[in-house]
Amino acid sequence: MGAGASGRLRVSAAASEADLIAIAVEAARLGGGLLAARAARGVEADVASKSTPTDLVSEADLASQRAIRGLLAERRPDDGFLGEEEEEDEQGSSGLRWIVDPLDGTVNFLFGIPQWSVSVAVADASGTVAGAVYDPNREELFTATRGGRALLESADRSLVLVGRAVDPHAGQEDHEGEGAGGEGLPSAMVATGLAYDADVRAAQGEVLARLVAEVRDVRRFGSAALDLAWTAAGRYDAYYERTVKAWDIAAGQLICERAGLSVVELPEQPDLPWGILVARSGLAEALAGIVG
Repeated sequence: MGAGASGRLRVSAAASEADLIAIAVEAARLGGGLLAARAARGVEADVASKSTPTDLVSEADLASQRAIRGLLAERRPDDGFLGEEEEEDEQGSSGLRWIVDPLDGTVNFLFGIPQWSVSVAVADASGTVAGAVYDPNREELFTATRGGRALLESADRSLVLVGRAVDPHAGQEDHEGEGAGGEGLPSAMVATGLAYDADVRAAQGEVLARLVAEVRDVRRFGSAALDLAWTAAGRYDAYYERTVKAWDIAAGQLICERAGLSVVELPEQPDLPWGILVARSGLAEALAGIVG
């Protein structure tokens, strides 16, 4: 390994999962720390719209992505990079590509709602190898590697994650996910998200109208990466959303998979784009029959 300009060590092209998750965590914490400092200073002055008036991007998003991109360029110069902002999609030569959402939950961030996160994942031709979702507001870090377990680290604890009711005999001291949920749709707490496009939202509203009569309740908090991480932690029984992009779900999907949850694709329909659903196996199938 060689030293970068700042003295930090580069990781060789033949990096292990441990090497890669360490970099993903470093990058997620870097972006999260930058965003937390900006949030503490107050309202962002530079805000623009992207696909629709409700699809916003701020200088905070851009600054976080630039910082993360700079770190990855130094540590993994031969890897590719896909970031949500500034249309960055760079192909590398190593066979690995970093997939980054530098601020997942921009609208929440801009409105001062403390429900946003940073998502950093690295993938090869077979899918995501390692991923981290960092929540600076609660100082919670969710991680997973393809060959390892899903973990939650916070200021006062470190837990192995299992989705709610995956292992009903697991001890609370070691596992997150044994909350009030039970079996079946009537007791399910379900998280979801809505598209920016008004026509798609209207179609999603029809799906929600069918769903709310069948489950315990529905939550819509506005950060897909955190919704996935929280489902892996058992705070939700299930999560589904359409119009999600690779940067929204790359890290969170792996975390859910390594927590033992099923990930089901929701195929495109005339009024609804492609999406995903995450839950334990039996519940995933039942929900897919309603929202799929």
